Amino acid sequence: MEERIKVKRLLRRALKECSVGDLPSKVYLKDYIKDLLIREFGITEENIHVYLPFHNVLELTAQDKFEILLYLYQQDYGLDALSVLISDYQLDRQKVLEDGGAYYEISAEDIDEIYDNSRIITLNFTDKLNILVQRIYQQYKGNGVIDEIRDMHIDGVSGGASGVDSIWLFFKGKSIRLSFLSFGSEKELIRVCREIYRYNSPAQLSEQKGYIVNEMKDGSRVTVARPPFCESWSFFIRKFDTLLQQGLDRLITDEQGWIPTELMKWLVKGQRVIGVTGEQGAGKTTLLMALIRYIDPLYNLRIQEMAFELHLRKIYPTRNIVTFRETDTITGQEGLDFQKKTDGAVNILGEVATAPVCCWMIQMSQVASAFTMFTHHGKTTENLILAFRNALLKEGAFRDEGAAISQVVEAINIDIHLRKDKSGHRYIERINEIVPIDAKAGEKPYKISTLVAFEQGRYVWKEQLSDASVEEMLHFLSDEEKEQFMNYLLRWQIGIAQTENVKEG
Repeated sequence: MEERIKVKRLLRRALKECSVGDLPSKVYLKDYIKDLLIREFGITEENIHVYLPFHNVLELTAQDKFEILLYLYQQDYGLDALSVLISDYQLDRQKVLEDGGAYYEISAEDIDEIYDNSRIITLNFTDKLNILVQRIYQQYKGNGVIDEIRDMHIDGVSGGASGVDSIWLFFKGKSIRLSFLSFGSEKELIRVCREIYRYNSPAQLSEQKGYIVNEMKDGSRVTVARPPFCESWSFFIRKFDTLLQQGLDRLITDEQGWIPTELMKWLVKGQRVIGVTGEQGAGKTTLLMALIRYIDPLYNLRIQEMAFELHLRKIYPTRNIVTFRETDTITGQEGLDFQKKTDGAVNILGEVATAPVCCWMIQMSQVASAFTMFTHHGKTTENLILAFRNALLKEGAFRDEGAAISQVVEAINIDIHLRKDKSGHRYIERINEIVPIDAKAGEKPYKISTLVAFEQGRYVWKEQLSDASVEEMLHFLSDEEKEQFMNYLLRWQIGIAQTENVKEG
């Protein structure tokens, strides 16, 4: 009886957590289903074709073929299976419309062609049973047709954005429509939306609330919206497991990538307040994760986020890191006040998106930490400064625009701006320094210096760091680092001179 009670307890837990990113629970439930199919329902090699037509390729749907292909790739590549499949057949290439426009799509025709032209596909009974079990599981307790896709090492996946038949894959900066997949009915889409956000029992997704931002058990961020707030039920899953342990050398791959890499390393070591800006999907979170490695390991890190995304403790398990987030009962300001009492040395804001958060960032950069790093959606450095100025005025921290702007430019030193082109290629468009200056009435109390820029496919030197920044940065470097930094500045000066000579030539 104790054994049966234990099995029931495990089964209840698996049923509750399998759909929220808990892979062990998913495996346990699938094994349970497999046992039932054989023991209770008498599934054999002779009758399994009744449920999925493995014996007749003409009866297989595009979804059937895709799930068979993905299953076979999983045997060799595990959670990298989808990435390898897409790369092998260049499924992330652009397709051109008649009017000259371009889009990304994996269609039923693409899947049919791959399946028909691939090596002879032979499945034994165990393979067929595993594929059938996955189909039953995903329709019963899983995440529908995106269940296996969600588990893969990808950037993200979404559903419902353009209706029931709308499923989009976010892969290497590209939004790819999976037009061969469909939830089949609005009822199935709603079921997935209601299940997918429930990890750690957040607030109920009701008509009054309208949306939920939460994390899944594997650290993925999930956002779900419903009518009347949203025109249809939809969800957006952003995954971060592909970002773990990626150094700057792997992220910055364009010609002369060492130029921004070296500069950013010294900016972090020199404790500059750094804003990482850019559009959604440009790689801000990825870059921020990589920059953390250059913070002195002696410093304790305290992170404030809307939803847990950075997962820095997974990347740097030996460091003193604690992350906080807002809840329905604890505001971000309260979280910031609490952080001040947790012996933190460096504060990081996962995303600065609202006026109150802008004010927190200014506070943190001045009194709460040695220095601060954050991400923001500003399009230009000028936009970044004005956004913070407006936030300070809106929140009542200042009444005078000039005083507010002076406060912002004193607080923020560096803007690293990221871009993503139509092909999904991500790069650092520019690294700007915000330099406070004495100005007359009506003039801007700052200037913007472009330190590094991306031009014609390569990174180039532009202007040098201000003397004030260099002097401040030297205070935080060891004697050995000071020598390395000064040599770096000399190389920088020579690089600028060489670039000017080339232009003159």
